[in-house]
Amino acid sequence: MSQLASQADLSAEIDAISKEYEAAGALPDFRAETNTRLDYPPYRSSVLRHPTKAPQQADPEGIELWAPVFGQRDVDPLESDLTIQHRGEPIGERMVVTGRVTDGDGRPVRHQLVEIWQANAGGRYIHQRDQHPAAIDPHFTGMGRCLTDADGTYSFTTIKPGPYPWKNHHNAWRPAHIHFSLFGTEFTQRLITQMYFPGDPLFALDPIYQSIVDPAARERLVATYDHDVTTHEWATGYRWDIVLSGSHRTPHEEDVA
Repeated sequence: MSQLASQADLSAEIDAISKEYEAAGALPDFRAETNTRLDYPPYRSSVLRHPTKAPQQADPEGIELWAPVFGQRDVDPLESDLTIQHRGEPIGERMVVTGRVTDGDGRPVRHQLVEIWQANAGGRYIHQRDQHPAAIDPHFTGMGRCLTDADGTYSFTTIKPGPYPWKNHHNAWRPAHIHFSLFGTEFTQRLITQMYFPGDPLFALDPIYQSIVDPAARERLVATYDHDVTTHEWATGYRWDIVLSGSHRTPHEEDVA
């Protein structure tokens, strides 16, 4: 078995790619990269996490016959509060995460199904493959969903997730993040992305976050602390807007399985 690379090795690879991208920025035909790179060497399994063959044309009506179906009545407003899904209070920093889903021209995307999933405050997912030796919180499942309102606004009440180790390299840790999934008018229009928290010291060390090589595009994945969203003696507040199209759209994982 080959020895895992060290964080220093990974950081050197990340730095070299960043410098190469920065140098390319001086060229006259430079175009900023706003997507996750398909094959990003510091992210060791990135080559396994995207299609390797050209897409094939499919009959959308045929797909819809087999795809799940949802409507506004299928999503209960209580599903957006991840802190009340069990009999007890979950452990950790209670917080509200809210924002608007818009198109590239700032128009609201109404009645959009938004789903989230995340680790608990100790960095542990409720999943049989997660063997991180952190405590499982019996009062926190880490999944929720809601529909955007007429102004394109979504809102979740949850617990701030913790960082967690992963096996990309020796002593590898993921920054705290929340996974977001958005659906259009059908399940074939699904987009997936991640939201991060400001000032995380693991940003520079994380090859998944760094696989978006453009610094401005990466910053669009970071939420902003919002004291107006923060609730007196109850929850801190974060704001994170999602732009689905245009030059300032939120980077997502459309090219990554």
